[in-house]
Amino acid sequence: MIHLPWLDHNPARFPALEHALDDPDGLLAAGGDLSPLRLVNAYAQGIFPWYEADQPILWWSPNPRTVLRPVDVHLSRSMRKLLRKQPYRLSFDTSFNAVIDACAAPRHATGGTWITEEMREAYIELHRLGIAHSVEMWDETELVGGLYGIALGKVFFGESMFARRDNASKVAFACLCHYLAQWEFELIDCQVASDHLFSLGAHEIPRPEFAQRLKRLIGTSSQSQWPRALPQPSYPF
Repeated sequence: MIHLPWLDHNPARFPALEHALDDPDGLLAAGGDLSPLRLVNAYAQGIFPWYEADQPILWWSPNPRTVLRPVDVHLSRSMRKLLRKQPYRLSFDTSFNAVIDACAAPRHATGGTWITEEMREAYIELHRLGIAHSVEMWDETELVGGLYGIALGKVFFGESMFARRDNASKVAFACLCHYLAQWEFELIDCQVASDHLFSLGAHEIPRPEFAQRLKRLIGTSSQSQWPRALPQPSYPF
């Protein structure tokens, strides 16, 4: 049986990352809440929540961590060709609720989702506070793809993406990387590895190195490099 530290009322207090389990990889603590202050403190330390509806809130910090520098994103020849066609209309932060609902929706077919109603409401509140952001892809007036995540300091923490048209989420991610580089973000946290992320230029780093990078790139403020007044986005390719 796994015995985990149970978080108390202090939103800044988490166990040291080296106490995270190896199996399952990165499981660190349980309990607490999803208040904005606790979530910001968690992300700034390299911790994120992930759990199902019938579980307590579980907090994770995997080792190693998969990351990507926006300036290093690798776009294949076929992806660059697709981007030049500008297949979808791009926007930021115009339909956050619809994006997070779409990210949860495919999992409903199997009877569950890690984006619980509690998680949904928590991240919508973070968006209201200017901490969580979305990227949207449109086919005329239809939302066909996108992603959302958290922006702190010079780090963007990717959470989830969806696509209702071919390559819509990939196009959203490619555009996001371009703009993050323009806005001087230095790191995207991809959380866990996948072949697709590696093909885009992501790589793994040890958890202690990841934590040190967060200290340097975020510091003690929840303010981020995400611009307060977004320009009308256009395809940069």
